Amino acid sequence: MKDSIINITETYHENGVLITAFQRTVKRIFDLLVVLLLLPPTFVVMAIIIILIRIDSPGPIFFFQKRLGENRKPFKIYKFRTMVENAESLRHLVETHDEEGNFIHKTPDDPRITRIGRLLRKTHLDELPQLLNILKGDMSLVGPRPEVFDLLKYYEEWQYQRFSVPQGLTGWWQINGNDETPIYMCVEDDLYYIEHYSLWFDLTILVQTIYLVCKRFVKNIFKL
Repeated sequence: MKDSIINITETYHENGVLITAFQRTVKRIFDLLVVLLLLPPTFVVMAIIIILIRIDSPGPIFFFQKRLGENRKPFKIYKFRTMVENAESLRHLVETHDEEGNFIHKTPDDPRITRIGRLLRKTHLDELPQLLNILKGDMSLVGPRPEVFDLLKYYEEWQYQRFSVPQGLTGWWQINGNDETPIYMCVEDDLYYIEHYSLWFDLTILVQTIYLVCKRFVKNIFKL
């Protein structure tokens, strides 16, 4: 594992960040066109989700959190609320590590998650409000996920390279990993994305994401 990390970082340093100014412009135009195309059907889905959240548990519809964007610039990310109220104050109770002591992003059976929230998380539909973040320029459709401030304490120096590009709604790790993937393996996938960036790669990840969301929704809708 250590050798693979060294190879990735060495390749990264040799090639530098491969997203040029022109590619960034094309990426931004692509983001805006896709989001504007998705907004009409997305509004219908979001309206249904809002009703379900309101029926399922007390509390606000939306969840706002400070995240780290490109170059570690902080911004407010938008999500549908999937947990009980004051869940952030209880996070320390559910942080987990693998057998080697590496931090894992999420606990599979987090008791703070509501019934509807569990469906939204498994299908990633809780991320839909981030289309507004993309319109504002906080994020891109595809890229490394915006990181939580508290998780920076687990980062090694080489892992900060993931912040050199726009952070995304979905990414290479999201379609290849799972909630039990250690943070260092997630960052390896993020660096792979940066190294191999192209508009076609973005489109491929986006199509696979839509397929996985639909597949997970059908699989989990009857488990409510």
